[in-house]
Amino acid sequence: MGFHAYSSPYDWSRIAGYKATAKTVPGGMIDLSVGSPVDPVPSSVQQALIAAADASNAHGYPVTAGTADLKDAIDDWFRVMRGVDLKSINAAAVPTVGSKEAVALMASLLHLGPGDVVVQPRVSYPTYEIGTQLAGATVLKVDDVTDVDSWADVPNVKAIWVNSPCNPTGEVIGADWLAGIIAAARRIGAVVLSDECYALMDWRSARSAAGASINGELESNEPAAADRSFMLSATPCALSPQVCEGSADGILVLYSLSKQSNMAGYRTALIAGDYRLVREMSEYRKQIGEIIPGPVQAAMAAGLRDTAAVHQQWTRYRNRLTALVEALKAYGYDSVRMPAGALYVWVRAKSDDCWTDMAKLAEIGIIPSPGEFYGAPAYLRFSATATDEAIREACVRLRA
Repeated sequence: MGFHAYSSPYDWSRIAGYKATAKTVPGGMIDLSVGSPVDPVPSSVQQALIAAADASNAHGYPVTAGTADLKDAIDDWFRVMRGVDLKSINAAAVPTVGSKEAVALMASLLHLGPGDVVVQPRVSYPTYEIGTQLAGATVLKVDDVTDVDSWADVPNVKAIWVNSPCNPTGEVIGADWLAGIIAAARRIGAVVLSDECYALMDWRSARSAAGASINGELESNEPAAADRSFMLSATPCALSPQVCEGSADGILVLYSLSKQSNMAGYRTALIAGDYRLVREMSEYRKQIGEIIPGPVQAAMAAGLRDTAAVHQQWTRYRNRLTALVEALKAYGYDSVRMPAGALYVWVRAKSDDCWTDMAKLAEIGIIPSPGEFYGAPAYLRFSATATDEAIREACVRLRA
């Protein structure tokens, strides 16, 4: 039958008029809307890409499931950074061409369709809903997925989307709550889809970090020492043995290198979890050509291993977020707080309407994302994926 129709307010052309206004401001527009990384790709990744430019899987067809080296890098990353031994919980992994296609195809690859229900947070990344609609399944939005009573007794629930840290709110789901979601999903035979793309961007331990910014001035970003790279805290993983009770059954975790390594253009991500589900998805992906190019697989392996570069990026984003939070408070967003995780400051619009605030902010050349894109028209999302210089200038304008 092919893809079903979808509908979504998630259309960046809708902010074109605000951008036009912002561009007329002296100094130009500061775009804090799309969460597209701007910082350098780690040199280790660049060198790996160059070295693999004429490898056998560059001039020949690459392997869908990933090279042996990439598989080892994924296994090592889960063990070191997430505390998960994939094999011990009967989990497998497959690389994906970025995380967005994995999200958008997920319901279809799970064979969901008319009559099936997919649960998701009411305020969330728009592609969860679009992917469910493409499969022809029904979207059920709930205020809080940790409130299992809001969905566990609904007929025909087949999958539950979890996003922690959350885009756009930055909220983090604790391990006990995550375990409760998994237990409830297993009772009804549903799959937990845990989007953990921002897992290493955890700010809970940094909330009281001294002086990340003073009057909008960011700290310098010194490269992290190799031994400090392993000090990165991480949010709870759905595949953690304590969370999944030692089994990956009915769990799929998604992760991306777009934010941790500034590799959005490389399209490097993965699905890990239930061996049976991942193996079946791998076969489908092979047939439809959803395969990461060979040289990029080598780059992905390098990115997963370069934890020192990830720590450096963590520091950049922490400083930018802290500066933005302080400046947004000065502008009048009194309730704004440092997010628990992810790369965004989520604030309630002063006017209680995102579009009214968008117009006011455009007059000083600043463009956030309208909360309506994420299901909350009374809110705004400010992204820290802008250069230090752009963040400094945004802070100056917000404080003026």
